[in-house]
Amino acid sequence: MVGEGGGAGQRRRRTAVTDEAATGARERRWRLGYPLDVARTLLPLRRGPADPSYRTTGDGALWRASRTPAGVGTLRVLARPADGEVEARAWGPGAGWLLERLPALLGAGDDPAGLVLPPGPLREAQRQAAGVRLTRTGLVLESLVPAILEQKVTTDEAYRAWRTLLRDFGTPAPGPAEGMRVAPSAREWALLPSWEWHRAGVDPKRSATVVRAVRLAARLEEASAMDHAEAFARLTAVPGIGVWTAAETLQRSNGDPDAVSVGDYHLPNLVGWALAGRPRSDDAQMLALLEPYRPHRYRLCRLLLAAGARAPRYGPRLAPNDHRGR
Repeated sequence: MVGEGGGAGQRRRRTAVTDEAATGARERRWRLGYPLDVARTLLPLRRGPADPSYRTTGDGALWRASRTPAGVGTLRVLARPADGEVEARAWGPGAGWLLERLPALLGAGDDPAGLVLPPGPLREAQRQAAGVRLTRTGLVLESLVPAILEQKVTTDEAYRAWRTLLRDFGTPAPGPAEGMRVAPSAREWALLPSWEWHRAGVDPKRSATVVRAVRLAARLEEASAMDHAEAFARLTAVPGIGVWTAAETLQRSNGDPDAVSVGDYHLPNLVGWALAGRPRSDDAQMLALLEPYRPHRYRLCRLLLAAGARAPRYGPRLAPNDHRGR
């Protein structure tokens, strides 16, 4: 499928300790002007409970390992509610980039007040989620690759593939975050041999889509500065990237409050049940119900999920596939 660069030798090299681990941390304290639940705001960036690029620690800190335009970096974020501040530390060449964009990551550019809901359960759910903001990472590829891995498979399959690929081919995170990994670069993704995708449980269709995307990485990263329509058009121009994948990416990279995950296996039923009492709905019905809430349709979907809305289950669940034995 792709070139033969990589393999077991590449995996061994990636486990070496990097020089960045020895560099000192850069710090920033940022005073909040709004209520903020850091954990729930950043939760969409975690790809499963064992994501090598995301960690929470007993002191309440959240850690992220990212590949920025300035290089790899590790960010540690700790809320200080008594002081009304967030304390951040970062390591690696990308430390300055991560600290500069800390407010955007924590939803400073978000406008949750733009969604006005009528009195009732939805407004109460909104009140209880007052500290939840839409994060904006500014990094398209970081969210696009795992979104592609999540296409038409169970979440467990996708999380396992992401975990395997980062642990075997990711760069060790700089600083004291032992065991954390930064996702491969665009070139490194493109050079993964077909058997390594296969070993991680990723079928040829998804791996080919990743390779097409990373070969256009510079163009796709430009979408982080585009508006809703332009960003969707840029991403969906790549074969294999549909509306669902673009939405899942832009929700995170752009903090897009209107990016609805059309094509999701469960979302139409959840929206139909919560807004109209329908046990079963399709995408068209979901979009009709969400239309009055534009341009906050994704925000409302996330609010429904945060409030614990669940539609009755009918029929079989999506069954996992195992491509590794073929």
